[in-house]
Amino acid sequence: MTTLTKPRLTYFDAPVSRGEECRLALHLAGIEFEDVRVKTSDWPAVKAAAPFGSVPFLEWPGQPVLAHSNAILVLIGRRHDLHPKDDFDAARHEELMQHVEDLRHHVSPTLRMEDADKKRVREGLVANYLPSWGANAEKHLGDGPFVAGAKLHVADLKLHMAVRWFIGGKVDHIPATIFDNFPKLMRVHDAVRDHAGVKSWYAKS
Repeated sequence: MTTLTKPRLTYFDAPVSRGEECRLALHLAGIEFEDVRVKTSDWPAVKAAAPFGSVPFLEWPGQPVLAHSNAILVLIGRRHDLHPKDDFDAARHEELMQHVEDLRHHVSPTLRMEDADKKRVREGLVANYLPSWGANAEKHLGDGPFVAGAKLHVADLKLHMAVRWFIGGKVDHIPATIFDNFPKLMRVHDAVRDHAGVKSWYAKS
């Protein structure tokens, strides 16, 4: 067994979703890490070895393997000033992070549907769930630009990735304008996109 000399994050070979928000958090924290990107052909072996059969998971020198994006984000955030120190403020951020996971729980199954079923289900999400999700996120956001005001935290990364999923216009049957009626949510997305540290991550690729 190879002894780790630096953290290792494992996720699919794509700049999306749970893995990408963890990559961004590690980068913003200034942590040098091994960015393991799983190819489709390697997924069965990775899945079998993963703590809960899923990615991302984080290996930290001298520690057990840590799975699930929210746990990874909170750990990084607590250690590197990217998560509130006050326990109640932290919990408020974590409820927004779970709100993103609820969104993924509703939308992700459609990725595996046949076209006709995908169209029907996603049109239903557009009519009901997605506007409700956006409205609920909006009412938990303040004057911005980030969740806590002027400072970026890991919850902002998670909200950014959720919004970015849709506004690029590449999710069939879901309009890129789906969250246009929620200016606070869009402001968080834009503030993360325009953050110097986030830009420097994408400048590397």
